[in-house]
Amino acid sequence: MFLHQQGSRIEVAKPQVFSGKMEEVSTFINATRLYIRMKMTEEAMTTQVAWVLSYVQGGVVEVWKDNLLDELAKGESEVESAEQLFTKIRNDFRETSEEERKIEQLRTIEQRERTCNEYVQEFKKVARGSGYEGRPLIEKFKRELNGAIRRKLAEAEEPPTTIGEWQERAVRLDRNQRQSRAEERILGRNAARPGGNVCQEGGHMEEEKGR
Repeated sequence: MFLHQQGSRIEVAKPQVFSGKMEEVSTFINATRLYIRMKMTEEAMTTQVAWVLSYVQGGVVEVWKDNLLDELAKGESEVESAEQLFTKIRNDFRETSEEERKIEQLRTIEQRERTCNEYVQEFKKVARGSGYEGRPLIEKFKRELNGAIRRKLAEAEEPPTTIGEWQERAVRLDRNQRQSRAEERILGRNAARPGGNVCQEGGHMEEEKGR
């Protein structure tokens, strides 16, 4: 149960500055609401609103605050309490649901230069709770998968049919390709050495004979 004592001696952490980022909305509102309940219940509603706004700072959100303060001064705003202000913050800086955030992350996730295993692990984390499954999830995964790997799997005699198969076989193929390229580089360096032999096995013996 919350205490409602003006000037309570209980130490309450003040909120962090709210910069307008979507991911800060819940934390900011919870922190300011708690502080008001513990320390400012006897303050006027206008004072509570002004106090909350004092922690709204930086960039675009500063302009938003200035506009709201101007509306309040002219009596043109419907915000009359901290709770109404919290509702406006949620609406204007739209705190999306977990599922919506996951979907947005799926739109932007890419493999790029990472290993396929790194891509798969991040994809699994983001996909969990996104609402995607079956064919739509597979298409999301394939879209940003390395093009060469995607084509080889799609053109295989028995292409993968589930998201699990796509991920497992993509990781295996990517690992094999990387290992093959590494071996080619080693063989290339050996072949470039004076007296070197392209075939590693017995290479040292051939060199010894030539000495």
